[in-house]
Amino acid sequence: MPGPITASMLYDFISCPHRVTMDLFANPAERDEPNAFVELLWEKGSLFEKEVIANLAIPFTDLSKYAGDEKERMTLEAMQRGDPLIYSARMLADDLLGDPDLLRKEGDGYVAGDIKSGAGEEGSEDLSKPKKHYAVQLGLYTDILERKGLSSGKRAFIWDINGEEVVYDFEELWGKKDPRTLWQDYQDCLDAARAIVTGVNQTRAAYGGICKLCHWYTACLSRLSEEDDLTLVPELGRSKRDVMFERITSIRKLAQAEPAEFLDGKKTLFPGIGPATLEKFHSRAKLISAGKDARPYLRQPLDLPNADLELYFDIEVDPMRDICYLHGFVERRGGDNNTERFVAFFAEEPTAEAERHAFADAWLYMQDSQPCAIYYYSKYERTIYRKLREKYPDVCSEEEIETLFDPSWAVDLYFDVVLKSTEWPTRDFSIKTLAKYLGFAWRDTHPSGAASIEWFHRWVETGDQEIRQRILDYNEDDCRATRVLRDALDELPILSEAAA
Repeated sequence: MPGPITASMLYDFISCPHRVTMDLFANPAERDEPNAFVELLWEKGSLFEKEVIANLAIPFTDLSKYAGDEKERMTLEAMQRGDPLIYSARMLADDLLGDPDLLRKEGDGYVAGDIKSGAGEEGSEDLSKPKKHYAVQLGLYTDILERKGLSSGKRAFIWDINGEEVVYDFEELWGKKDPRTLWQDYQDCLDAARAIVTGVNQTRAAYGGICKLCHWYTACLSRLSEEDDLTLVPELGRSKRDVMFERITSIRKLAQAEPAEFLDGKKTLFPGIGPATLEKFHSRAKLISAGKDARPYLRQPLDLPNADLELYFDIEVDPMRDICYLHGFVERRGGDNNTERFVAFFAEEPTAEAERHAFADAWLYMQDSQPCAIYYYSKYERTIYRKLREKYPDVCSEEEIETLFDPSWAVDLYFDVVLKSTEWPTRDFSIKTLAKYLGFAWRDTHPSGAASIEWFHRWVETGDQEIRQRILDYNEDDCRATRVLRDALDELPILSEAAA
């Protein structure tokens, strides 16, 4: 008999439907060791929840010491008594099982809530909207309450990291152009999850940025490689793979095909994929399928800044503390690698004062380095610097930030060069993937931005200087990897030369 559908199952479904399949049916021996960063997220979430509950100034029914059927029974009894606020509940209705952090009496029924160590909504204040992965969890709790006749309406709430209560109204429309509701989104997610649980729907693995934090990463990647799966083509994600799969089932078949055979007038036979995108995927499939003979190339000539001094720039940010804790630079003069020097500005405490100090020092260093060329990888550095300027307006002005990131001398190698002008025989275009392809090796055995956040957390707790140095070494290697990529761009042939 299939097991119940849980809120955590729906949360995982939003990120990866195949994660639900693997958790239910795969051999547990294939699981990777727990990711340290993911464990840190759970730990921080649990600590935040306990802190919120410990500081509640209102009475509540605490069921956290109970478990299983006993907790379910006591939750129902608490609601039947009309207890105003219930913490750590458990509810079961039909094939739905929910463990809401909170149940609050409103009118003749209850609404459910969760305590989250993140913001309750996503996007800027003016354009903020509910988080879908939170909404489906809250939707399941609300559904259970309705089935039990104990709901006070289709709404729920989040108590978030900012101390705000964010209401999720399941009957409110997303907008005039999108006349859907959160409740419809929840129902669709529930139906899809139920189809997986009952074996009606067989999901397929898909490669994406979120995969590296999943405990099924190795198992799924192995299968994807064996199947020559289309999602191993950069930017060809799950949804595009699925609409193509009936006609094209592998990278090799895409490489052997002629894009023209999939055209219908000015459109392709694949919804959401235009002719230019299909041509791009075809070119990448041909490159990947070439195997050892494959070589990266330029689609068009590059015009990169010519400067005696170059700065290769990378930052590290802890999103849980909302702090930019490291600004790292590898500077090089005259294109001579023997002149390279690593310069770092580290926030010595997880405080606003330390963050401001590191930002101000990094800003002064960059100003004193002018004129120079600045290279970074992705828009993240520019986004964070804009945010830091808003937090610390005494350090620099908005105009100065925009001048610093003028593309005439500040180059985003990812968005403005790699994506627009190059092709590589790799499954993605991350700096780790491209630099390793070019022969660069990180000193750390498990280098990643997520790992750096976990190291920073441990350094804050322990003050261990070896951990601090590990963070610095990792950041320096990221900066040097950016320089390795920059130099390789000068050697890439242009498409016509590569074809010859």
